[in-house]
Amino acid sequence: MTQAYDNPTFANDKSVVANSTLAFTIDHKSDEYNAQTKKHGTTRDTWGKDVEFLLSCIAMAVGLGNVWRFPFTALRNGGASFLIPYIIVLVLVGKPGYFLEMIMGQFSSRGTVKVYDSVPAMRGIGIGQTLCIMVVATYYSFIIGVISRYLFDSFSFTLPWSECNPNWNVSCYSSNGNNGSNVVMNGTTKSSAELYFFKEVLHERKLEDGIGMPNWNLVLFLFLSWAIVFFILFKGVKMSGKASYITGIAPFIFLAIFLVRALTLEGAWDGIEYLIKPRWGELLDPKVWYEACTQVFFTLNVFFVNVIMYASYNKFEHNIHRDSNIVTTLDTLTSIVVGSITFGIIGHLSHELNTPIETVIKSGPGLVFITYPETISKFKFWPQLFSIMFFLMLYIIALGSLFAITSSAITVIRDQFKKVKDWQAALGIAIFGTISGSIYTTPAGLSILDLVDHYCATFVIFILACFEICTFCYIYGVDRICNDVKFMLGFRPNIFWRTCWRYITPSILTALVIYLLMKAKFIKDDASTFPASAHAVGVCIAVMGIIWLPIVFIWRVLKQTHEKTLIDKIKSACKPTKNWGPMDPVKNARYKEYMATN
Repeated sequence: MTQAYDNPTFANDKSVVANSTLAFTIDHKSDEYNAQTKKHGTTRDTWGKDVEFLLSCIAMAVGLGNVWRFPFTALRNGGASFLIPYIIVLVLVGKPGYFLEMIMGQFSSRGTVKVYDSVPAMRGIGIGQTLCIMVVATYYSFIIGVISRYLFDSFSFTLPWSECNPNWNVSCYSSNGNNGSNVVMNGTTKSSAELYFFKEVLHERKLEDGIGMPNWNLVLFLFLSWAIVFFILFKGVKMSGKASYITGIAPFIFLAIFLVRALTLEGAWDGIEYLIKPRWGELLDPKVWYEACTQVFFTLNVFFVNVIMYASYNKFEHNIHRDSNIVTTLDTLTSIVVGSITFGIIGHLSHELNTPIETVIKSGPGLVFITYPETISKFKFWPQLFSIMFFLMLYIIALGSLFAITSSAITVIRDQFKKVKDWQAALGIAIFGTISGSIYTTPAGLSILDLVDHYCATFVIFILACFEICTFCYIYGVDRICNDVKFMLGFRPNIFWRTCWRYITPSILTALVIYLLMKAKFIKDDASTFPASAHAVGVCIAVMGIIWLPIVFIWRVLKQTHEKTLIDKIKSACKPTKNWGPMDPVKNARYKEYMATN
């Protein structure tokens, strides 16, 4: 007979053992469950080792959100005026949200959509989040394509962005300090690294002039990136866990090297001061807090479905409390280190060009492809080596982010369609990602990226995050969450977690969503760049992500035909499904017994 109690919470509880009928039923369910999963091949993967889960979470958190998105978001919002709200929001929203998603994923062994068996009427949240994260994957893969281009160029005898090209017909300052290659013309002087990115890599032009044809070199690199993702994930999450030994460790070694180099550049400390010296008046701007909260979502990948997915492959008793604290702390430190590197470089550029830090460089998605190549160009000894190191690092962490996103989509597909195999889901996602990602390789691709990022990855995810936290904390309930943690890990979350879940985190998110909905203008700074048709497409993308919430809610309420009044139908639709709880039937039966007595 199966051992009655393998959870420390019930080590001394004799109630179920005494009931031989119930014990037999539990064993029968377990045997039947194992036979069915073995017959149909639907057993759920688990991490090979506990450390692989932790490293995968680190690789997911310490990714493009830190190295690519954090610097240009901080620059756009005033440096320290952004950093302070970012840290506050990370502690009060990011950490509680991250731990909560780990709890829900590990406790239920369900993916992003199925985890809402806890509150079935709100399952549209998971659907919307999955669609949005796939949109994010399309431009993350484009960023990887650009990284690949720079990595390939790093093997050149002379780094192509280090010196000015007269054919650019722009006043140019050589990034490697070689004044002989400077080009002086009328107009604002720009560094060769910046001009190379916009003129050679992107061939940039405004969206209002048409999107143009894809850059086939970038399309090829895009295809190669998705091919790597497919070959890593076609056997499931275990292969992703093996890759995490590289994606979760290597970036820190490279970042340490670049931090030392950036801080030794002349004028670097002026940039660092801009990052750490706050302008207190700007802290009262709700937009800065909204941007900080959005950035927390990106750096931690919290409310982006990936945390729930990764935790769902854990062993039931895994210590996620420890892991969530490790990951969120490392994520914060990494953002500060990356910010110091980037703003140190910007301070150096400001010194070299005698230009204010606020205007020395254009803030935007391309910032990382300007500041870091600028620094690399100034290496006197073998800059190609450091260039290869940096873009290899960037490539590794970008793949870590894309692995997480793709794994989430695979999990959702396999949760809903049991007969679909891992390789089939991975192949379909890779083909979709390559085709849809090609639009960003056009001359107007960076503008399209900015548009999609605003309407989908920022606007929609923010609203769905608010609904998610309110669903888990108010409908499912903080008390029940604490009981679930007690059943799973043997302790109840402390007062910090309970206070954040009950009051602080939902209040902050709700206040910022109200602010977001009250804003009448979108992408105000780029109004001249984006035509009305582009905004219309952006709104359609946003609606596509949000519309599932009311559709699924109404559908689930209408299915409650056994209830007479609307209020009763809504209450019934929000109750957990009969099989909610641990996926394993033995633990699920004990959970039902546990809940009946608590």
